[in-house]
Amino acid sequence: MNKIRKKWKDRLGKSAGKIVLQYWAAMAGFTVVFLVGGMFCWKIVSNWSSRMGGPVGDFLFGLIRLAIDYAPVVVAVPLLVGYFWITASFMARPLRYLDALVSAAERLARPESGPVELPAELSATENELNLVRERVLREARTARETERQKNDLVVYLAHDLKTPLTSVIGYLTLLRDEPQLSEQLRQKYLGVALGKAQRLEELINEFFDITRFNLSRIVLEEEPVNLTRLLEQTASEFLPVLEEKGMRWQLALADRIQIVGDPDKLARVFDNLFRNAVNYGDAGSDIAVTLSGEERQAVVRVKNAGRTIPPEKLERIFEQFFRLDSARQSGTGGAGLGLAIAKQIVECHGGTICAQSSGGSVTFCVALPLDEVHEAERSAVWSENI
Repeated sequence: MNKIRKKWKDRLGKSAGKIVLQYWAAMAGFTVVFLVGGMFCWKIVSNWSSRMGGPVGDFLFGLIRLAIDYAPVVVAVPLLVGYFWITASFMARPLRYLDALVSAAERLARPESGPVELPAELSATENELNLVRERVLREARTARETERQKNDLVVYLAHDLKTPLTSVIGYLTLLRDEPQLSEQLRQKYLGVALGKAQRLEELINEFFDITRFNLSRIVLEEEPVNLTRLLEQTASEFLPVLEEKGMRWQLALADRIQIVGDPDKLARVFDNLFRNAVNYGDAGSDIAVTLSGEERQAVVRVKNAGRTIPPEKLERIFEQFFRLDSARQSGTGGAGLGLAIAKQIVECHGGTICAQSSGGSVTFCVALPLDEVHEAERSAVWSENI
């Protein structure tokens, strides 16, 4: 019985099967009511005709004789009329549903015009369509916001490109037109021009990041990675910058923590976190970097002293094109893609990344799955040494 019912639902569909069942129920109900009602009326007329005499009794008796003589017609015609009316009503119902669905589709094409409304029988479909409408509206808002951010980014980067380019042209023009400059001053101007040119290179690289971030997906080239060594190497690259700002590393890295991942892309994640700590950290402060193994995960924390990030900004810190410094100073400014790309890379490795800020400090936490094979081998060696 269950197989027949399932086959029936699969063939007709949920709504169609419901309508067909209602149709046959209406037909059966009408037939029963007609027959029972006819028999009841027949009984009443027969009693009246036997009790009444005169013209009325003769008329009722003649009516009964006529009904008996034409019984098939008397029964069939009302039944056929009732069946026709029921069939027409149930045939019109799907057409009304179809009209309602067409209207709903037109409204769904213009989701801002209001929610979809359908007959009560299609309440489940109405809820599904309204969920689609809400998702379309949400995606449209996100697309508009992303487009606005991208347009703002192009304007800001165009300005940031123009500023160092103007300086490069000015200093090079001065070096060309003033051959009598002292060697010391000449070297100073060359150093400034070189620094501005390097800033131009960083901004151009950010343009390439925007293209890669929007037009491609991250593909990992995985291999065993010594995360301890990777963090040490990445941190050493920032030593000249730290010396300029009077900052210091405070490294507390567990020995030989190994994961499976793409070393180049992971290096980019931590390069970005370290760069943020340097750019937004207080001059003369320490930057704490810790690495530990916790519950089959390698957990990296990067903490710097600096301005507390408000909760509303902290929630958006991993969004693409979002920047903490609304003034967009070229000294610390990036395209607002670094943390968004870092989040995507970490998630591609099966990990998580989050940010916390309180009490004048900012902490980024990255958790990545440990290389369980390597950890098992290391545990075995440790057991043998014991």
